[in-house]
Amino acid sequence: MPARKIIFLDVDGTIMTYDGAIPASAKRAIAAALAAGHTVFLCTGRSKAEIPSELAALGFDGMIGANGAYVEYHGEVVAHQTIAPGQCRRLVDWLHQHGLEFYLESNNGLFASEHFREVALPVLLASMGEVPEHQVEDIDVEDILHGMVFGASLYRDDVNKVSYILSSYQDYQNACEAFPDFACSTWGGKGEQPLFGDIGIKGIDKAHAVRLMVDHMGADQVNTIAMGDAKADIPMFEACATSVCMGSGGDEAKAAADYVSTDVDADGLWNAFLHLGLISDAEVAVTL
Repeated sequence: MPARKIIFLDVDGTIMTYDGAIPASAKRAIAAALAAGHTVFLCTGRSKAEIPSELAALGFDGMIGANGAYVEYHGEVVAHQTIAPGQCRRLVDWLHQHGLEFYLESNNGLFASEHFREVALPVLLASMGEVPEHQVEDIDVEDILHGMVFGASLYRDDVNKVSYILSSYQDYQNACEAFPDFACSTWGGKGEQPLFGDIGIKGIDKAHAVRLMVDHMGADQVNTIAMGDAKADIPMFEACATSVCMGSGGDEAKAAADYVSTDVDADGLWNAFLHLGLISDAEVAVTL
């Protein structure tokens, strides 16, 4: 077996499929890596409130959340940078003025704007890719975005970042112009189509948080591995010694990675762990 590694895993499109399922092979891969003594972290755009119990139950050593704004190691909060209350008010007012529905991402919940539920479902379904018609009727916003809260105050002091529904790409460009002091980007799930805008703290990304975590552990960067599927994961790739992109990931992420695995729903995580030698043949036999 190689030296014990520190593994940073994106969630959507890496551990979980784009429609929110965790393949059994991904669960086995994570369990086997932990049993082998590797350290395994979530490294995701999701905030802590958006981590479903099925995912948390896999036993991670900690998490990097909100694209780096939150860093936790074995239950200890290493770092947590939130948007200042005055800045949150400024963001909320601007989004209201522009008629954009949004949610505020917090470790305490995802706090939705007044009409988010009505507007969001078709956009969220588009982010999931093809969903069988018979399943669409049974899906609600809360089934896709874990931790949604409706009707709460939107002027808050616990916000990690903000996501809003794009009516057009111009909304994103307007946000970049209005908020040069923030980090603005877009996201859209499968295919990375720009369905949502994202506003976060400038200078905070997955790379920043990975370095912070490695320093906190007193570990060596040479033992770090990053696995993801999207442009937001490229800084994490660059911060780690080895990087893997899922086969279903975006072209830019694939080009930036050292290795491209199979699709997320074709045992991508499992095959990546095998390729890197994180799991021995004996461990594979035990977990099958």
